[in-house]
Parts: sequence; C-alpha cells; structure tokens
Amino acid sequence: MLNQLLATHKRLLAATKTQHHRYLFDTFNTNNRLTGLIGARGTGKTTLLLQYIKEKIKRQDEVLYVSLDHLYFSDHSLLDFVNEMIELQGIRYFFFDEVHKHPNWNQILKNIYDSYPDITVVFSGSSSIDLIQGTHDLSRRGVLYHLSGMSFREYLSFQKVATVEAITLEALLYDRSSIEGQVAELPKLRGHFQDYLAYGFYPFFLEGTDTYQEKLLRVVDKTIYEDIANHYRLNTDKLHYFKRLLSYMATIPPGELSRNSIAKHIGLDNKTVQHYLHILQDTGLAELVKDNRAGSQLLKASEKIYLANPNLYQTISTEIGQPSKIGSVRELFFIKMLKHANHPLYYSKVGDFEVNGVIYEIGGKSKTTKQIRHTDSPAFLVKDDILYGNKKEIPLHLFGFLY
Repeated sequence: MLNQLLATHKRLLAATKTQHHRYLFDTFNTNNRLTGLIGARGTGKTTLLLQYIKEKIKRQDEVLYVSLDHLYFSDHSLLDFVNEMIELQGIRYFFFDEVHKHPNWNQILKNIYDSYPDITVVFSGSSSIDLIQGTHDLSRRGVLYHLSGMSFREYLSFQKVATVEAITLEALLYDRSSIEGQVAELPKLRGHFQDYLAYGFYPFFLEGTDTYQEKLLRVVDKTIYEDIANHYRLNTDKLHYFKRLLSYMATIPPGELSRNSIAKHIGLDNKTVQHYLHILQDTGLAELVKDNRAGSQLLKASEKIYLANPNLYQTISTEIGQPSKIGSVRELFFIKMLKHANHPLYYSKVGDFEVNGVIYEIGGKSKTTKQIRHTDSPAFLVKDDILYGNKKEIPLHLFGFLY
C-alpha cells in the first residue's frame, strides 16, 4: 500500500499543469516547519500544493504528497506512516491534503511537529478548520494561508484575455485612471464580466462551462454531507436543512432575509438557524455581513445574509427554477472582492456597505446619489454596466482587480 501512495504522488505530479497559478502561489512558501492552507471546497488548494511541489521543491526525492482521506489512513497511524517514510524513503517534506478528514488531526500534527524537528509539514483542509483557537494551539507553531475564490482579474488571466496587475483599494478610489483605461479597452469586457459572475469564481471552469453548475452543486453536496456532517458531528436527518436554507436564501433578497424569516420558513428555532448559518459561512457556502455598531450595540447587531458568492447564487437559482436577482449578484461580487483583499466590510444604514470608513452604494448605471447624498463620510457609487466612472462613481468590475 505504501508503494501505491508513492505511485499516486508521482502520477498526480505528472498530471499537474503549471500554466495557471492562483494569486496565492507567489507568496505561499514552506519556510516554516508547519504550514497550513485552508479554503472552501473547489478553490484549488490541491492544485496549488502540487504546483508548489513541482516547481518549488528542489529535491523531488525528499517530498511526498498524500491525501488523508485515503483508505490507508483509516486503519494506519499517521505518526507511524511519517516515521516509515522518513526511515525507508528519506522523505523530508510531507504534504497532507484533506487533513480535516483524519480523526484528531490537530493533535497528530502537533506530535509530528514535536517529534521530528528536521522535517517540514504542509497541510490543507476545509475553511471550517480554526487553527488560531485550535485545541492544541498549532497557530504558534506554524503559518496559515487562506485561499479564496478567484477574482475577476484572475479569471481574465486564466482565460488569456489580459494580464493586469492587482491594484490597491486606495489607488482604485483616488488614482484609477490608468487601470480604468487599460481594462475598458479589453474586447467584450462586459461579456467577460457577466461570464465571470456566472462561472468564474471556482477554477474548475477551465474544465468546461457546460458542466460548471453541475460540479458546483456537487461541491455543495460534498460540503454538506461530508464536511459538515463529519466536522460538526450532525445527524443525517439534520443535513437536509442546509439544502433548504441555501434554496430559501437564493429566493429572497438579502435585505429581506432575517433569522426570524428563515426560522419560520424552514421550521427551526432562531438559535439553530443562527448556528447553521455560521456553519455555512465557515464552510464557504454563506456570507454573513454585520453592521459596524460598537459598544453595547454590538451584541444586538444584526447580519445581512447572503449565499457565498455570485456563482453559487446563480447556480442554486437555476437549480430551483428561480431567476437570479441582479442586485444580489452585484452586492455579492463587491463583498467577496473586498473581503478577499483583506478589507473589513460592514453593511451600512447609509448606502449599502462601509469599508474603512468609506460608504459604497451598489447599483446599475442609472443609480443615483440619493442614498449617500447627505452622509458626512467619503462615499462612492459603484455602478455595473459602465466602463468609465468619475470622481464619485466607480465601475463595479474594477473591484475585481484588488487581488
């Protein structure tokens, strides 16, 4: 069986293509003895690890990639496996994929780290893994990277439409003329943006767009019936509520969604609904946006409830036979681009969102400044279906170049 794992490692490396890299590839490294890579299903964690092995590890005979959901590890100790690979094969770099599938993974990784000071361990797992508050405090031993879904900038690069450098939010707000002109001149830009909103968030669009929604629905099922079921130890009869939650969220605009309305529709109490929503957020299927009230008001703060990204919204809407709501899609795109570029985002009573003290109102090309006209804070209209903005208006698609 050990020979099979070694053969699988070589076969996967040989099949790994390197012409496209996710945004995290250039900064990801194994300088620390323990390195983690987390992210939602389908975002390309496995491919990134294999590309890193193939392109960045000089001694290929000292590295081994294995997925911990392999049957071998159901009745073999991971600690014993590491010991054998060190002694028999001279392995010094271990890449463990799907680490959350292994029982007591955090304790075992700690034991490996403490027992073998001359090896490097890299692991990947579900977004629901929380190392900072983990039981065995792996955070002080290692470094954690988070891989998000694809930006519009990445999508254009992967599609060989254009290679454009990422831009900072500050430059986008106050010095965007150069990138605005460069992007506006791209052929069929608005068409590419619509395509991205439908099937550009997950890199498996490269395998074909005809089957994209089918594959995304499989990601949803695997997340619910494998990741959520195992990690949160929920009974099987509870899991169908997650599918019902997602379907209901796709039919109602975020501004009209609340825990009360969901609880009433789904048939659960408010506390359970809140718990399930946070599970969906942890596993990359929902996005909860809070307001920015502080102090005593924070405990009373409500949340604006979304599906996780525009692709998921449009796929589930199609699956249940409902038209997708363009307003929700636009807001979701804005949310994901800002959050994945590491900008804290809150929903606002004035305008739609607040980011670093700046107010943003999201809409189509006919959107006016009515809702942000009287705010004392800096404020911008973010408009879809325009190629050029002005001092107070920014094309929506440009926020897709933040990472």
